[in-house]
Amino acid sequence: PVPLFPLPGVFLFPRHPLPLHIFEPRYRAMIEDSLDGPGRIVLGTIPIGEEETSEHVPKILDVATLGEIARHDRLDDGRFMIILFGLQRVEWSEVESPHPYRLVQVSAFSQNEPAPPLAHSLDQRLRQALQARMGEDFILPGDTPLEFLIDLLCSRLALPAARVERIFTERDQAVRAERVLAAHQEAT
Repeated sequence: PVPLFPLPGVFLFPRHPLPLHIFEPRYRAMIEDSLDGPGRIVLGTIPIGEEETSEHVPKILDVATLGEIARHDRLDDGRFMIILFGLQRVEWSEVESPHPYRLVQVSAFSQNEPAPPLAHSLDQRLRQALQARMGEDFILPGDTPLEFLIDLLCSRLALPAARVERIFTERDQAVRAERVLAAHQEAT
């Protein structure tokens, strides 16, 4: 089992770093326990409208990201500043936890990859959109995975969480790419 760190409207994309401030006692314990082990946690997104209270355990999106603590700084008062690096999208199921935080079992998120001609076309369009957003000097290696290009463009757009959710959880990479390209076009 892997610790689950639920956050409202926050998405951890695979191959992306996410700086986090850990201040709640139960999540400070989660980080302590994780650092004593492999240093991996699942960042689960709480959909907009859900709220975590002492009486209500919030719903989490079915798709989350397994992350690894790439860096941590323990502050004098017990809080942590960490950088969580996204490893891969996962599907999860909750298991009983003896800890003050939730635990989940994870499995790889199955995705449909586009056929080579479509993948090539999407790759080119995503690279053009990324260059438009990040400048002409921005160059990625030719073998950069399509999934990374999609996620990188999505992370560069200031989209409402509900729209990111539709992109993030989509199983079909071609559909995911078209959604993020449409959002890019609307924002230009």
